[in-house]
Amino acid sequence: MNTIYMSEKQLSVDDFATVCRQTLRQEEYPLAQAAKLNVLIYQAESLTSATRDNRQAVLSELHRALSSGPGVFVVKGLYDNLAAIDRSSQLFDQILREEAASGSGGDHFAKAGSNGRIWNALQKIAERDADTFIDYYDNPLLSIIFESWLGPGYEIAAQVNQVRPGGKAQQPHRDYHLGFQSNEVVERFPLPLQILSQYLTLQGAVAHTDMPIESGPTQLLPWSQQYQAGYLAWRDPQFIEYFQQNAIQLPLEKGDGLFFNPALFHAAGNNVTQDHIRTANLLQVSSSFGKSMEKINHVKVLECIYPALLKRQLPEDKLHAVIAAAAEGYSFPTNLDTDPPLGGLVPQTQQALLLQALTGKWTSEQFRQKLAEHTQKRQA
Repeated sequence: MNTIYMSEKQLSVDDFATVCRQTLRQEEYPLAQAAKLNVLIYQAESLTSATRDNRQAVLSELHRALSSGPGVFVVKGLYDNLAAIDRSSQLFDQILREEAASGSGGDHFAKAGSNGRIWNALQKIAERDADTFIDYYDNPLLSIIFESWLGPGYEIAAQVNQVRPGGKAQQPHRDYHLGFQSNEVVERFPLPLQILSQYLTLQGAVAHTDMPIESGPTQLLPWSQQYQAGYLAWRDPQFIEYFQQNAIQLPLEKGDGLFFNPALFHAAGNNVTQDHIRTANLLQVSSSFGKSMEKINHVKVLECIYPALLKRQLPEDKLHAVIAAAAEGYSFPTNLDTDPPLGGLVPQTQQALLLQALTGKWTSEQFRQKLAEHTQKRQA
């Protein structure tokens, strides 16, 4: 398409079908263990081992899989520490009960009440159990996956999605940023910006339960992220029909991870079981160049986890994974009058401050004071 500004009248389901009929060639992705239904399947141990040998090769292959490839991959055994999954799931259930009792909660792309949804699960877990937060986010492979698409300085948000027996499928859609906007708004963005937006976030899901097909794991349409006008197309009845006829699903096991380009057409499936609750922790990771969907109180997260983190002797890779999950990794926006660059072009980030505190073994009170000063000087 050579048009800079697109309208709904220019949509073509035939062009869309041509894009989606591509066939995955597994040999082009040497680190993958398998390819099923045009989805690349990786083993966590193999990716971790390959990262030690050639980190850039891993980053490059995963990036290609999400961009010029099918737009989606699975990592089997992403979590070998299932105890961290189970402890988090127990907290999810507690939060869901509390929020149901208070009348809060909601969902998007599905009827309210048909799913259980926890917004800002990352912060809520940190507030309730620092050790569970650390054990969950100290996974170095998460950092590899996120950095492969977004580069350094990314920011994680997490939303729990629980689909109960009888829960209905979502409407097929694309995701944040432009996937949340009306077509009237999308049409105002030039097509290059629409294409660019998919590079600002990464969608992931960690399976907290086994997910057999009948429980409704995510429906996926490989290659659909390559249809450039897709942010205008996903509500169109012809495109919905094509999705419903051609989308695929893969079963997942507890601890597996699913990651996809946010422009990929996808939807949670129908849970047709009688007694199987399907629970996933949805990780929405934002580029340092973009804006996250949720406003997370990172100061509160850091105050909650710092005492526990100070007691730990985590390996460097695990420590940096936790720091990346808990603290802001980007210097801007800030007040450059009161927070000027230090020894370079950018002011100190929360992540750098946290690492400085841990290296210097600051007390919790010292860290809280420095964190408060850091926060205050960034205010206009």
